[in-house]
Amino acid sequence: MNPPYITPQNVSLNWLDVVAALRAGHLAARPEIADQFLHRGEDVLLSRAAWIDGLGAAVKSVTVFPGRQPSVQGAMLLFDDITGAVEAVIDSALVTRWKTVADSLLGAQILARPEAQRLLVIGAGAVAEGLVAAYTLLFPELAVEVWNRTPARAEALATRAGVRAVDNLPEAVKRADIITVATMAKAPVLRGEWLRAGQHLDLIGAFTADMREADDAALQRSRIFVDSVATTVEHIGELMIPLASGAITRADILGDLYDLAQGATGRTSPEDITLFKNGGGAHLDLMVGRVILDAYRAQSA
Repeated sequence: MNPPYITPQNVSLNWLDVVAALRAGHLAARPEIADQFLHRGEDVLLSRAAWIDGLGAAVKSVTVFPGRQPSVQGAMLLFDDITGAVEAVIDSALVTRWKTVADSLLGAQILARPEAQRLLVIGAGAVAEGLVAAYTLLFPELAVEVWNRTPARAEALATRAGVRAVDNLPEAVKRADIITVATMAKAPVLRGEWLRAGQHLDLIGAFTADMREADDAALQRSRIFVDSVATTVEHIGELMIPLASGAITRADILGDLYDLAQGATGRTSPEDITLFKNGGGAHLDLMVGRVILDAYRAQSA
């Protein structure tokens, strides 16, 4: 039988179920991971592969063309762990949407203060819209504000999501308990001088060596964690640039989701500023791909 091609139109998921699956996945052994980036000017072909014993293997390849709409397109192959057969081809946007947001939610579930009341979303794209919906499931009392460098986009997202658009970023940062940043920025948009004690920072957008969303001061004021050391520290500008300059050291990166899920100390006090770098590695694609395939099979039965 031919493997199914799974798209957003033929499967439905729940944010909290995906977060739970990621948490369970991080209790298992660490994966074998490999990333490949090919460049043509500003255009990127990104391929990420992972193999986790018991879950199988996956390869997701996407093109990132900043001048096009949609700017990101691709697909993921999911392979059976025992036979090596292709079990499914899954639309990359479906995998990425659920993986990216659930990754950040798991980081916030572990690191943010549980009594958080205000969320600031910086960015107004598809990921930002998912963040608004998902964070308010995990933290039901959150009041949400949205900021974007193009105010009309922030207003449009706020209208669709029933939240508030803001135009003064420094003041919005100071009000927030959780700040999630999902942009395509190459220069920092979040500055450490705006932060206050007790906040949780969730950095999503940077995925190449020349991209970052938070400045040196933000990192220096924070307890820094990543989703996977193997896919972030030597690959993404958010960490590579301040490590190279000496603004932070390798010892300042205190662990990843495997460490945190297995009992490592995250937040040590209500006054800590915690920072989570969401790198979105292929192991997460694989974990989420399994959730998607299971849901597809159950809903198609």
